[in-house]
Amino acid sequence: MTKRVILATSNSGKLAEIGQMLHGWEVLPQSEFDISSPEETGLTFVENAIIKARHACLHSGLPAIADDSGLEVNALNGQPGIYSARYGGEGATDQENIEKLLTNMDQETHRGARFDCIIVYMRHQHDPSPIICSGSWEGEIAWIPQGDNGFGYDPVFFVSELGKTAAQLNSDEKNQLSHRGKALKQLRQQLQTVTSTH
Repeated sequence: MTKRVILATSNSGKLAEIGQMLHGWEVLPQSEFDISSPEETGLTFVENAIIKARHACLHSGLPAIADDSGLEVNALNGQPGIYSARYGGEGATDQENIEKLLTNMDQETHRGARFDCIIVYMRHQHDPSPIICSGSWEGEIAWIPQGDNGFGYDPVFFVSELGKTAAQLNSDEKNQLSHRGKALKQLRQQLQTVTSTH
């Protein structure tokens, strides 16, 4: 029997990536249940992922997966961090976020950065021990956007060992290396343990 889980996001890129990696699960977007995104009032990726997962459980009655992820740039003291999706302002497009980042990095020669991802799985809204997985991906900020794959900051996240940006990788390459791919591998292993013992 296919196990059903709500994915607490309205980001189609995340839905595609997570759905692809969780074989054997029917991953449903929260939009299918008319669930809006809650206000992310946490100060860390963990807090925001828990807020989103709990909200989705509450309104769907199903287990939920939520991720909170973002880009941390060394020269900007870890910005944009938890504000990555709205770095260019509330409702900013990926393009606007990238433009603001490149403007702020204009004079910086030290361009090290990392993507961080926290993924939370909650069985129900009162789950006292949610599964929490994390992954990170080291890279640097490119001077100009390159590549058409991916979403978010992928066109300016340069992976030096490959000589490409994240947006120049195909989905299999990205899932092998990315912060979300690493966190999802951990989650998949943990879910196998949980479901086999219940």
